[in-house]
Amino acid sequence: MPDSGTQNVERAAIEGRASPLGGGHLLAAISTAIVGILREHYGRGPMKAKTYVLDDIIVVVMRGSGFTPLEQTIMDSGQPERVIAMREDFQQVMAERYKATIEELTGRKVLAFLSQAHVEPDITLEIFFVDGPLAGFGAVEVTEPE
Repeated sequence: MPDSGTQNVERAAIEGRASPLGGGHLLAAISTAIVGILREHYGRGPMKAKTYVLDDIIVVVMRGSGFTPLEQTIMDSGQPERVIAMREDFQQVMAERYKATIEELTGRKVLAFLSQAHVEPDITLEIFFVDGPLAGFGAVEVTEPE
């Protein structure tokens, strides 16, 4: 995770007091913000978070969130699918906050948000499709000839 100096720059960017972030600073700001939202509202966050940007797609991969005692009890009862459903429900509850954060950090409108939780290994994906490519992050588009 970024140090407190980097977090201050990222916080200033979110609050509109600094120029838009790019490159690694943008990736770090997105990871830090999403993890912060989880810690604030879920009570814990992942051990690792990494953000990828490719053209107009942002993917936040979080690993090792650990399970709350409630989730572990459900897992121990042989019902991991209930934990996945509960985590996915939580992510949908938080969708507007996640989207607003991405929009503030990137200056782009989020067109779609997808979330996927997996139990073993403990991985959560947050995927954002924005309304245009982000500078410095490209992709090659292949289209079918007419």
